[in-house]
Amino acid sequence: QFVESGGGLVQPGGSLRLSCAAAGFTLDYSVIGWFRQAPGKDHEGVSCINTSDGSTFYADSVKGRFTISRDNSNKTTVYLQMNSLQLEDTAVYYCAAIPISPFPAAGVTETKCRAYYHMAYWGKGTLVTVSS
Repeated sequence: QFVESGGGLVQPGGSLRLSCAAAGFTLDYSVIGWFRQAPGKDHEGVSCINTSDGSTFYADSVKGRFTISRDNSNKTTVYLQMNSLQLEDTAVYYCAAIPISPFPAAGVTETKCRAYYHMAYWGKGTLVTVSS
């Protein structure tokens, strides 16, 4: 249901932009975001956007470096701009989403993003490797 693209090999300090395209549906009334899994580690919520109220969440490890955005023209694509990439950003990045109310409660974006098991729909992932 999601197709991720944009991963690859980049040197430390470099940039990548990941794209997540929803196949066959728009992203209205959802928390949609990016989760990553590094080798030997559990999934980590990187960044999410709430398409009901526009709120966003970023993990502390990526604040100031990553930016999540949504294509409001077609409403089917979400991006993650990753700047100043670090070795520890190496992981498989997954796009995932969960439908929510059109009138979400405060804090729902962070709540959903911090716990990957809340997500109902997943892409297959794209590998990001940061290496010199």
